[in-house]
Amino acid sequence: MRRKLNDVMRLNDAQKTQLAGEIKAFYLDVRGEEIGMIEEQQLIDLFCEHLAPIVYNKALDDSMRWLKEQFGNLEADYYLLYKDV
Repeated sequence: MRRKLNDVMRLNDAQKTQLAGEIKAFYLDVRGEEIGMIEEQQLIDLFCEHLAPIVYNKALDDSMRWLKEQFGNLEADYYLLYKDV
């Protein structure tokens, strides 16, 4: 069953506030522009909609790669337990 992104990528209020502050600081430091709360929220929504699925899928792929490596190690360790007959 596929999960909807809203089930996976849900920011709590503290995370939204922190991210909004970082976006505001970026615009001020890098672009010399002040943006308002609406623009901050629009950027957060944009990132959550378009960037979050990419990051989420990359994390899943990295986890699967790690898990396969661990299973490979487990199989090798298993055969090391064999006794010479």
